Amino acid sequence: MAIFNAIGDWFKDLFIAGIMNNFTGMFDEINNRIGDIALQVGQTPQGWNAGVFNLIRTLSETAVIPIAGLILTFVLCYELIQLIIEKNNMADFDTFNIFKWIFKTFVATYILTNTFNIVMGIFGLAQQVVNSSAGIIGNSLDMDLALAQLEDQLQDMGIGELIGLFLESSILGLAMSAISICIFIIIYGRMIEIYLTCSVAPIPMATMVNREWSGMGHNYLKGLFALAFQGFLIMVCVAIYAVLLQNITAAGNIHAAIWGCAGYTVLLCFTLFKTGSLSKSLFGAH
Repeated sequence: MAIFNAIGDWFKDLFIAGIMNNFTGMFDEINNRIGDIALQVGQTPQGWNAGVFNLIRTLSETAVIPIAGLILTFVLCYELIQLIIEKNNMADFDTFNIFKWIFKTFVATYILTNTFNIVMGIFGLAQQVVNSSAGIIGNSLDMDLALAQLEDQLQDMGIGELIGLFLESSILGLAMSAISICIFIIIYGRMIEIYLTCSVAPIPMATMVNREWSGMGHNYLKGLFALAFQGFLIMVCVAIYAVLLQNITAAGNIHAAIWGCAGYTVLLCFTLFKTGSLSKSLFGAH
């Protein structure tokens, strides 16, 4: 009988060690993933990949800015015509309007020639917000106490229940691998979208000074802010998910807690994909 008890204790310790290893690896992956997210979404387009950014900037300056210059010329000519004819075909023309048009021309030219500086300023602002939130989020993911409580609960379980829990925790580990791929796709897809948006920046920026055409430029700026602050929303989603995972040992039924954690994982996938549309909705971009 003592031999069977010893064998039973050995198997019990083996499965407890396996379960603890699964959860430790899962929580370590959460911490690593959050750290990677903070690093990726906290980068400006220039800092994320300088080679791609320089390529996009060169293409924009070579192929897009000439077109933007033509659009700007048309907009300024249209603006001048409107200034001339709006006062009874120059019958009540005020010479100050000419100075106003010259000022608008100067502002429009300045905006067009500094388009990338403006774009980088927007992403620099968002980078400060994301980096500040990363420090707060990083301090909320200490799982040592939760894992210690989990190990105490595992000691009171039988071998059969431990086997089931080991299988469930292994499945949950696979789910975490899937969410890692999902996060990779979202983050890198967002950066590609940012580069594509930046590549045509001079065209909408060329319409900023005209009252009738400025809607294009205004909506473009809203879209830039939405893309920039999408990184912050991604950080918030992952932070909420990590805090929810801390409750896995608070439930009386560990099995229910594990499947609840799996549900949180699916919910995280959904919310991460929704951050783009949510950010555009918040900033009124369309």
